[in-house]
Amino acid sequence: MKDRKPKNVFRQGAISSEFIGESIAKHQTKTSIGAHNIFLGQVRADKINDKEVVAIEYTAYEDMANAKFHEIREATFEQFELTCMHIYHSIGTVKAGEICLFVFVSSPHRKVVFEALEYIVEEIKAHVPVFGKEIFEDESHQWKVNN
Repeated sequence: MKDRKPKNVFRQGAISSEFIGESIAKHQTKTSIGAHNIFLGQVRADKINDKEVVAIEYTAYEDMANAKFHEIREATFEQFELTCMHIYHSIGTVKAGEICLFVFVSSPHRKVVFEALEYIVEEIKAHVPVFGKEIFEDESHQWKVNN
């Protein structure tokens, strides 16, 4: 299940529920899978200094980020018995309430998908060069601090 070269994980704008649903539906024919787990990262309408976040504008060093996503993918397949894994991250503007990160893992057994998914999301947050600029209701902005 290993890929030879990094895939482009970036999708312009928010990740739609239709795209997520279609991704899940494609796995119904894979009858060796016993469990799936999904992480959906959503833009929050945080209040910062009495201003509300209305969107985040994501940018990245795309080649470097895709290489890092690939490293995480390969390391995950080495550590966990997964059938498949999909990672998608938004680039561009994503409004509060919309999905910006979609991680989907499958395995013959349920325990593996929980452990693998947590590992993947923590590795993404710690190591992938994706940057978010929080945009406030008054159109001012600031760089987001990952937490």
